[in-house]
Amino acid sequence: MSASTTARDVTFLRLNSLPMLLEREIESMILDGRLSVGGRVNENQLAATFGVSRGPVREALRSLEALGLVELLPNRGVFIRRLEIEQVVEVYGVRAALFGYAGRLLAEQADPDVIARLRAMLDEMSAAAQVHDFDRYYPLNFAFHDLVVASTGNTVLAAQYRGLVKQLRLYRAGNLMTGNTLELSNEEHARMVDAIARGDGDAAYRACFDHVERGKERLLARSASAGAPPQEKSA
Repeated sequence: MSASTTARDVTFLRLNSLPMLLEREIESMILDGRLSVGGRVNENQLAATFGVSRGPVREALRSLEALGLVELLPNRGVFIRRLEIEQVVEVYGVRAALFGYAGRLLAEQADPDVIARLRAMLDEMSAAAQVHDFDRYYPLNFAFHDLVVASTGNTVLAAQYRGLVKQLRLYRAGNLMTGNTLELSNEEHARMVDAIARGDGDAAYRACFDHVERGKERLLARSASAGAPPQEKSA
């Protein structure tokens, strides 16, 4: 490879990796609430914040639009996407099917190392649920779900599932969860792991599918009782 070719390759990588880096940073700002749901995205401000031109910012926003995290409104600009309850229900339905499929795949593999890791996480979540430790339970809960999906080895499944989870995190408000909800959720986790450990693909699919559906039902019930959309916690 010639020196000139190497220089061109380095320039190409630098220019093309920047939008990806910005995409990750802006996504983080959206998901942790630094950019408000429904709010307009100020491209100039983001460019100034990151010390870049508007071009890479626009590319990053186009990628985030494809992920369903922002939306481009003609003649108005780019806005952080706000999910309506009807959209949440639709996303939950697809998520349930994907998670059920992940359970079936894991049951067919019946990998003892994966099962041991899932059981260890179950124990940690159970301890957190018993004392209603929400801050400890939620990260474990996300990690448990992600482990189920990632352990299938199906990268398309994992990418689609994670994208749906990110979209649901746009549906946020005050925390209206209860300790009892955490315990119910973890009982469902235990049924999922038991079915996977038995190598029962049908039971694993049903347990994983039903878990997401019940999470949706709990979310809708809290929303109806509070008159506002509660924060999605993937319970």
